[in-house]
Amino acid sequence: MFHLTPRRGFALGALACAGLLGFGYFLQYARGLEPCPLCVLQRLAFLVTGVACLLGAVLGPGRLGTRLLAGLALLAATLGAGVAGRQVWLQSLPADQVPACGPGLDYMLETFPLSKTLTMVLRGSGECAENAWQFLGLGIAAWALVWFVLLGAWVGHLLLRPGMTPDRTSP
Repeated sequence: MFHLTPRRGFALGALACAGLLGFGYFLQYARGLEPCPLCVLQRLAFLVTGVACLLGAVLGPGRLGTRLLAGLALLAATLGAGVAGRQVWLQSLPADQVPACGPGLDYMLETFPLSKTLTMVLRGSGECAENAWQFLGLGIAAWALVWFVLLGAWVGHLLLRPGMTPDRTSP
C-alpha cells in the first residue's frame, strides 16, 4: 500500500516544479518564445519552490524541518501566484491600456538598483501583455497561476497536515 509521507509529498512537488521549468525552457529554446521580465520572476518562484521541495525530499526532515521547508515553498508559490496573476491581468487589458514595452531585464539589472528594477518589472510592460502560446484556452501566465495555486495547496497541506509523522519513523 502506498503511504504518502512528507518526503514523498516533497518529491512530487519537486518533480512538478522541474517539469514546469523544463517546459518553460522548451518553449524558450525549441519554440523561440523569449520570457518577459514577469516570466523570469515566475521561473524564479518555481525554482525556489522546487528547491525547497527537493530539500524536503532528500533530507526527509522531521516535523519542524517539514514545516520550515513547506513554509518556504508556500511563500515562493504565493509570490509566484501574485506575479502570474499580475501578468494575467496585464494580458486582459485592452490594447490601448497596455503599458509601453520597457527595457530588458538584463539592462535594468545592470543600470538600476534592485529595488527600482523590481518595481519596474512588477509594473509590467507591453511584452508582458503578449500571449504567444495557449493550451486549452489558457496562456503561459494563466497556466503558471494554476500551477502556483496547486503547488501552494500541496505544500500548504504538508505544512498544516495534522498528525504528521516524520519519514524516519514511517514503515
